[in-house]
Amino acid sequence: MCINFRDCVVVLPTLLYKGKLIFKFIPVPESFKPLLKICSRSILSFFVVLLLCNVSATAAPDGKALFMSNCASCHNPLKDATGPALQNIDKTFPTKDWVYNWVHNSSAVIASGDKTANDIYNKFNKTQMTSFPQLSKEEIDAILSYVDNFKAPVAATPTAAGGGGETTETNGWVYTVITLALLALTIVLWRANQMLRRAANDVEGIQNEKEIPLYRSKLVIAIVSIVLFIMAGYWLVNGAVNEGRQQNYQPLQPIFYSHKVHAGINQINCLYCHAGAEKSRQAMIPSTNVCMNCHKQINSYSGEGDHPLVTTEGKHINGTEQIQLLYKYAGWNPEKKDYNRDANGNILATPIQWVKIHNLPDHVYFNHSQHVKVGQVQCQRCHGQIQDMDEVFQFAPLSMGWCINCHRQTDVQFTNNNYYSIFNKYHEELKSGQRTGVTEADMGGTECQKCHY
Repeated sequence: MCINFRDCVVVLPTLLYKGKLIFKFIPVPESFKPLLKICSRSILSFFVVLLLCNVSATAAPDGKALFMSNCASCHNPLKDATGPALQNIDKTFPTKDWVYNWVHNSSAVIASGDKTANDIYNKFNKTQMTSFPQLSKEEIDAILSYVDNFKAPVAATPTAAGGGGETTETNGWVYTVITLALLALTIVLWRANQMLRRAANDVEGIQNEKEIPLYRSKLVIAIVSIVLFIMAGYWLVNGAVNEGRQQNYQPLQPIFYSHKVHAGINQINCLYCHAGAEKSRQAMIPSTNVCMNCHKQINSYSGEGDHPLVTTEGKHINGTEQIQLLYKYAGWNPEKKDYNRDANGNILATPIQWVKIHNLPDHVYFNHSQHVKVGQVQCQRCHGQIQDMDEVFQFAPLSMGWCINCHRQTDVQFTNNNYYSIFNKYHEELKSGQRTGVTEADMGGTECQKCHY
């Protein structure tokens, strides 16, 4: 009699004795043992290879995710934004190592007098690129591969059911199915091994231990209780930390206003509508008369063919109807080309009840002019690719940690800026090469009273 499964085989025809299945074991001939050993190892190797393939596929750098989290606020693959268009830009640089050095520390490359670096720096209004020392060479390559293969998205077209949108194909579900199948197979083999061991014990007359159902096992109950406790704690803490935050918040506005049409396609400067962003604490929502400066002449939307207006849900929007709705709020009569007035000559206008998207707690002080004018931070740094948004949503979490990290990592526009002229020490260190840049944290930007006072 043999219990070692590597030295014996199970004969499937079984004996039924007292309602139990009794497996009969026959010793394997010595000549078959090497073959059986090879087969068992081959099966194990097959499953190991499947697991490794799954791990390697999921562990490969995701170029799109890396681009969206690190580059999208300043770069577009196809056109210049705050920085240059990135598609095939690596082919214009001297070497691959130059690209890695530029991404890891652009300030140092500029300070070295490199012509390519200084040409880029001067072309884009001496706006210094944020350094990303945490990105590995493989991750940088993944980003470049993504932007090189990037294709302009096709605008969603409404369907008969009123829906539409872009679909993205992914093979992630294949790896998920493989992983679940391997997990299920492991459980089945484990249970089969237990059953075979008990059957062998019955044949030899060895008493089996009584099986305890999983739901009554003290070990299982303890593990489940601990896991549930940890998950509940995580859920409570995470919920408390995110209380009041509204990242990706996208409310429905009274007028469908497309930033992509205005700031993107028609290249209207952000400061034309949000004049306060450069001069005061608040960026300001433009009044209706600012809109009417253009829309007294533009009374219809002519971009339906090139850029149809579609909501996030896939609903088609008539741009001309939205302009007529603006006229209604402004009190403008397009036929008379004048405002509707009452008996006293007052314009019969109604304020547009825009829904505020970006909100900070009352105990937080934030000044747009300090960031836009003094620090020369681009709008996209906080608001995302606003020029590509039909419907605006909150791009950044606007949490304290997010702000502090920006103060620690982002070099301010320190040179040629009179606001920072009093920091003689830093200016001397920049000239002597002791430092390559100055962050807001260097000037007290992480002190509590900077934002809470």
